[in-house]
Amino acid sequence: MSSVTPPTARLSRQDCAARLEQLRQATPLIHNITNYVAMNSMANILLAVGASPAMVHATEEVAEFAAIADALTINIGTLSADWLEAMQQAARSAREHGKPWVLDPVAVGATRFRRDAGALLIAERPSVIRGNASEILALAQLSNSGAGADDRGRGVDSTASSDAATTAAIGLARTTSAIVAVTGVTDLVTDGQRLARIPGGHPLMPRVTTLGCSLTGVVAAFVATGDDALLATCAALNCYAIAGSMAGDRANGPGSFASAFLDALYQLDTDSLTPLNSGFVEITNVD
Repeated sequence: MSSVTPPTARLSRQDCAARLEQLRQATPLIHNITNYVAMNSMANILLAVGASPAMVHATEEVAEFAAIADALTINIGTLSADWLEAMQQAARSAREHGKPWVLDPVAVGATRFRRDAGALLIAERPSVIRGNASEILALAQLSNSGAGADDRGRGVDSTASSDAATTAAIGLARTTSAIVAVTGVTDLVTDGQRLARIPGGHPLMPRVTTLGCSLTGVVAAFVATGDDALLATCAALNCYAIAGSMAGDRANGPGSFASAFLDALYQLDTDSLTPLNSGFVEITNVD
């Protein structure tokens, strides 16, 4: 396993607030090819954070739309052959037009179709890959990074912890030149040279479907308006975790949590970020 040195940089709560404000001033247009289950909640969460969502998946228009959007997200949750073709076209167009795109490899290790799709999409060079530990372990193996085990997960659920995927994430980042974000109880973010760990959130978050899918869109919005994709990804995950903590304080269960979380994202600002963030996101160098 790669080792890390003591912290070399920090992303402060003020930095996160500044990046959030920059996002809201820009109102980035985020093109999403996401699963049927996630479309509504993802659109609402992007609106709450300050971005402008679009759900566009037809092969007749994805390339054209990806060229005018500020960022693209691709989620393979409800995959089909037609959608896979649209995903490849959109990713290629985004890359050709200098637009960042974020891959969410939902259950990528579960079936041969998903593994093949994951390999094809990795070849389109995503800017950021965001998944749970099992998905990152499976994708690392597909990318021939030499890291990670054959962990197919349990559908969309992870059977591994974020820490278990650290070496796989570092290897995947180095192989693909993408930022890799492993989300879980503690999130990990790496570009293969730097590594950040982001705690927080709330235990009710996994009890609300599509919150992870929606996070992919939030990452895209931060990356589209930021100057460093790793720091932008860290800021997105940190803000999401803090909103989760805020929502958890108000909720009585998954149903009330879902609405409280949407409100918390909308209400995030410098004042609300400051008392709930217990410190800094520390960035370390990877040996």
